Amino acid sequence: MLAEECERAGAPVRRLKLGAPLYDVQALVYALAGRPLVDNTVQDGPLLNALGAAMRRINPDALTVPFAARVQQTEGYCPQAVLICDDMRAPDAEAVLALGFRLVKVTAPDELRLQRKERRGDLGSGDDEHSTEAPVRAPEWRRIENAGSLEDLRTQAASIVAEVLG
Repeated sequence: MLAEECERAGAPVRRLKLGAPLYDVQALVYALAGRPLVDNTVQDGPLLNALGAAMRRINPDALTVPFAARVQQTEGYCPQAVLICDDMRAPDAEAVLALGFRLVKVTAPDELRLQRKERRGDLGSGDDEHSTEAPVRAPEWRRIENAGSLEDLRTQAASIVAEVLG
């Protein structure tokens, strides 16, 4: 919704996925397993948990360095764009914040969050107790409470966008 509200306000926006390498490897694993993914937005949570942990074990900067390069490239060809990263994880917070991102924490009651997660239609649900799902401890710039209607959520997103574009 932040991206939609930026566009509605006339601001160019680019969504950058910190986990893009993980999604690429997920697609490759499925293709090699003889089950190519038709929809690249679905997630196999257990696989992504394992890939994220393994890549960070091999090289703690395996995700953040390529992400920083994509940020720099995007800023070069679209300097006015609002950049949104919506898949940051706790181990990457410091590097993402160092790039100038502001942390907007979205919260929802656990029961509601789990219901929504279930309805997403993922190939498998990630383990909330896995190390890659640890809570982000970095200071948040703003917080969105996602416990009400979609209109409530949109209002909060619009308020944040207005402040960013101010």
